[in-house]
Amino acid sequence: MNHSLAQDVSIYQLALGVKTPPQPLSLSPATLLSLVRSQIDLLIEQKIAATLWVKLPPQKIWQSELARYHSWVKVSDVIYSCDVGSVQSFIEVLSSDDSNADFASSEEKGIIPSLHYRQVQLLPHSQLRREYFLMVLSPQFCSLILAQRCLTTSRFSTRRSANASTPKIRKTPKANKTSALLTINTFEGRIIQRVLDGIKQATAPDSFSLVPADFICPSVPDATLMSSLLQKQLQRQEEINRQIAVERFSKVQQRNQKQHNKEELKDEYLNNVCQELRTPLTHMKTALSLLNSPNLKPPQRQRYLQMLNNLCDRQSSLITGLLDLVELERNLDLTTLESVRLCDIVPGVVSTYQPLAQEKGILLAYTVPNDLPAVRCVTGRLRQIVINLLHNSIKFTPNGGQVSVRAFLGGTSPREGVQKASTTTESKSNYVLLEFRDTGIGIAENEIPKIFDRFYRVRSSTTEDLGGAGLGLMIVQQLLQRCGGSISVKSKLSEGSIFTVQLVVSG
Repeated sequence: MNHSLAQDVSIYQLALGVKTPPQPLSLSPATLLSLVRSQIDLLIEQKIAATLWVKLPPQKIWQSELARYHSWVKVSDVIYSCDVGSVQSFIEVLSSDDSNADFASSEEKGIIPSLHYRQVQLLPHSQLRREYFLMVLSPQFCSLILAQRCLTTSRFSTRRSANASTPKIRKTPKANKTSALLTINTFEGRIIQRVLDGIKQATAPDSFSLVPADFICPSVPDATLMSSLLQKQLQRQEEINRQIAVERFSKVQQRNQKQHNKEELKDEYLNNVCQELRTPLTHMKTALSLLNSPNLKPPQRQRYLQMLNNLCDRQSSLITGLLDLVELERNLDLTTLESVRLCDIVPGVVSTYQPLAQEKGILLAYTVPNDLPAVRCVTGRLRQIVINLLHNSIKFTPNGGQVSVRAFLGGTSPREGVQKASTTTESKSNYVLLEFRDTGIGIAENEIPKIFDRFYRVRSSTTEDLGGAGLGLMIVQQLLQRCGGSISVKSKLSEGSIFTVQLVVSG
């Protein structure tokens, strides 16, 4: 049966309206739950039949306390007065337990054999909607636990650049609301009686009576019961402290493990860097010693000089790549994005590499429609992505091969994409694909997952070591991840490779 309040009422304000009111404490939800549990423990242990005026959060962990009291006490004069939704939540908790199946079936029929409850309909915008409480009313024991949600504000904001099309990844504080619980826990009869009288006055005249008309709260709580309650509260608080200690210990372990993993990665990274620096230096030293041989023939001298030149280029590439990685990792929180058009970047990069392609007899071509939408990328880094991928395609393509660069809207094949992009300026696609296709040496299937690792270089038994730092693809992948893009690879040995970059269309 539903009942409603005739007027708005705040139990929290009623409790504070007495002379010398109790001092509210700011408690966490976990501590408030501990107080509720300790009082339910006391009622169960002492088998106290009480009227409960209740409004608790709807979560199962709270409603299960009411179900626990009902399941253990089994008395007929317990009354649960709840706001809308609480009774249903309580019934769902009971019905989820096999031992309460009879209760659930009885509730469906509208008959509850061992529990009387009244559901109170709150007024719109009632003050009670911001309050939680448990009021225990019994000749042996009376208590009141109540809490009011209070909002505290901390400031956070997202900093944006003057250019609206260039959002910043870095975030600074902005307005954010968090909840705290101002809580009162009292056993004073005068306070509980005032609250009870206020509730009676706020209840509709034709509504039910919460307690017998002659009921008076005990002015002084029973010392034995209070001692038992205090013991239970200490036990519950000890449980909370243990849980907090376990959680903190777990967090410390996770933090230590994370730090340990970072140290291991750092050590591995430094070892790899040292190894990558040491190997070319060893070869250079060997070549220099051979150049000092008096019996060295001119062709051999030229070969060793070329070796030195290649090794110097490799060292320079390695150092440049390492500096790029350090800059990326150091400026992670300062990374900004820009809106850029592929037609403004790709043609210039391709023209730069045309002489190298002609020297190797490679046919180099590109197709980038002018009306493709702008894409989002790390500021100033789209050119670096194109350079790294185009350089790899030419480097690993033998003389007389072909390299092509194509851009098209996502969701279409390359050929269809070019045609559609050149005939329409509107599309529902939210990304653009940039494809690098070559007829080079290809990559073995088992090597493809490794090519984005630090210092990993593709090697083939049919070709010499083509050098490189093994950092270019990793840098490309990290740059794309920063702007919401991605890269995929399809390749077969001796047939060539296709690297496809996916870039998000700039909003």
